[in-house]
Amino acid sequence: MKADELVAVSTSLGGDFKSIEPHLIRLEKHLTLRTYVAGYSLSDIDSKIWVAIKNNRVAVSFVKKGTYPNLHRWFTYIEQVHPEIQAEVKAADTARKAKIQAASRAGASYNLALQETEKGVVCRFLPEPSGYLHIGHAKAALLSDYFAHQAYNGKLRLRLDDTNPSKEKEEYQDAIIEDLALMGIKPDVVTYTSDYFDHLYDTCLGLIKSGNAYADDTDVETMREERGKGIASKRRERTVEENLAIFDAMKDGTEEGLKNCIRAKISVDNPNKAMRDPVIYRCNPKDPHHRTGTKWKMYPTYDLACPVVDSLEGVTHALRSTEYTDRNPQFQWFLDTLKLRQVYMWDFARMNFIRTFLSKRKLAKLVDTGRVWGWDDPRMPTIRGIRRRGMTIPALRDFILKQGPSRNVVSMDWASFWATNKKEIDPVAPRHTAIVKKDVCRIAVMGDDAPAEPRTEDKPLHPKNPAIGTKKVAFSKELVIDQADAKTFKDDEEITLMQWGNAIVRAVASGEPITSLTCELNLEGDVRSTDKKITWLSTQGQTLIDAELWDFDYLITKDKLEEEDDLEQFLTPTTATMEEAFCDEGVKNLKKDDIIQLERRGYYRVDKAYEEGGEKKVVLFCIPTGKNK
Repeated sequence: MKADELVAVSTSLGGDFKSIEPHLIRLEKHLTLRTYVAGYSLSDIDSKIWVAIKNNRVAVSFVKKGTYPNLHRWFTYIEQVHPEIQAEVKAADTARKAKIQAASRAGASYNLALQETEKGVVCRFLPEPSGYLHIGHAKAALLSDYFAHQAYNGKLRLRLDDTNPSKEKEEYQDAIIEDLALMGIKPDVVTYTSDYFDHLYDTCLGLIKSGNAYADDTDVETMREERGKGIASKRRERTVEENLAIFDAMKDGTEEGLKNCIRAKISVDNPNKAMRDPVIYRCNPKDPHHRTGTKWKMYPTYDLACPVVDSLEGVTHALRSTEYTDRNPQFQWFLDTLKLRQVYMWDFARMNFIRTFLSKRKLAKLVDTGRVWGWDDPRMPTIRGIRRRGMTIPALRDFILKQGPSRNVVSMDWASFWATNKKEIDPVAPRHTAIVKKDVCRIAVMGDDAPAEPRTEDKPLHPKNPAIGTKKVAFSKELVIDQADAKTFKDDEEITLMQWGNAIVRAVASGEPITSLTCELNLEGDVRSTDKKITWLSTQGQTLIDAELWDFDYLITKDKLEEEDDLEQFLTPTTATMEEAFCDEGVKNLKKDDIIQLERRGYYRVDKAYEEGGEKKVVLFCIPTGKNK
């Protein structure tokens, strides 16, 4: 090989066996009668190729097995004669340990003692494209990304587990990739389980031929009952020939084939019910697959596809939530029975929040029945939903990584989640003012300090951060305030008009609601002496901006929804409320997704900017802070 080809090889040895095998074969031929890859001493390209192989557990495994004798001879010789080459590997390992210690100090223990990490780490994130990513998926994705890219300087694979065409859509597939990018997760490789349908078909064929799988036409309810009671299926002892014939019929989608599924022949009565002959292939001739069309009329299940493709793709450590713990022995059975490369498992606790459910089936029901606006509704626990509510990506990453990979299952309150977000947004959110339109109260300003004509002054957008800039605040003799403030006032009470000064209430109109009152400015007054400090807007000297202020409640009334609970019985009757308001003129310049603080109201995200879609109003969504719902 020429020099440029060798350089290309050195950068192409980080993938799975399928992708690196051609390069290993080329190196094997190149090293015939050669001690070094290039020249007659240790070269830079020798070092790069050796380190690349050393950092890829799959490559090391095949090289050390002696599958490629010339490559094995070269790799071993470099390792023994040039110990200095391992300095880079050791330095990377030292840096990795420092990162783990730093993450642990931040609030969670990351010292998991993952097996054989010195041979390289390849993690994967394995979502099914049957819905949008939710907060639970975010934990799996961020932890896998952390161990692959930060802790071990390894690889992260995204594999979309598209084995059920009845539920999957290209829309969901694209959304998953977009949401990961939004979270700052960049997988090194993107694949699909459907890329391996031919291989999985052959694998199942091999299991049948070896007597480790059988065809079963038992109906679903009976099969569920038999598995629960540890009763063998009456079809369990079918002959290999009969099973092969039925598997062929399943592939063709014949009437006989459609009655059957394929089950792994593991155990009838194992105390772990996941080991009781799980289904590994089932028919689905009606729904075309969004990638393979109508080529297949049957599809592998997660239980078969997961261990086979993990091993094939070079995954070294698979992280998944504790709901799969019972399936770990099953996963290992497939690896052992099929003589596949070892993949190590680590289970972590799924994130559960009170008054929240993460079942994609139930979430889809809310979308389909119009109970919410869509998968990105701010009431939904999807990544898009919580982002639309106002959660920032740095806060999301920080919160999840601080939970760490612990196996302890807890139900968390959303308060701590949103409190993390507040720390991110408070130092940078510009301050604005909103007055609710309903029963708005008008103030006539009098006194020697009252402005003869409307005027504006530059005021800081943030009291503690000058870098945020300034805004124009209008002052005049005509103001509007919230009815909630007006009805607390008494005659001759001194109050503070925020960002202006003190005023004395002189005349409050009678009746309910209070429609008007008069105030006499007293700018010499001490703002520290007043109990009531109110927001206000001048109706002169600026154009007030129409706004919608939205707030949201939990979707369900019960802290924890059980599997047998009827969702309809626990849905919160009203989960979205809206108030129309006036805002200061500066709000007109806000863009969609900007985050602001409305004085005395809280933080808001701009869901629709002024004049967006032709409407001259701003739509603002209230962001929880951890102190309220």
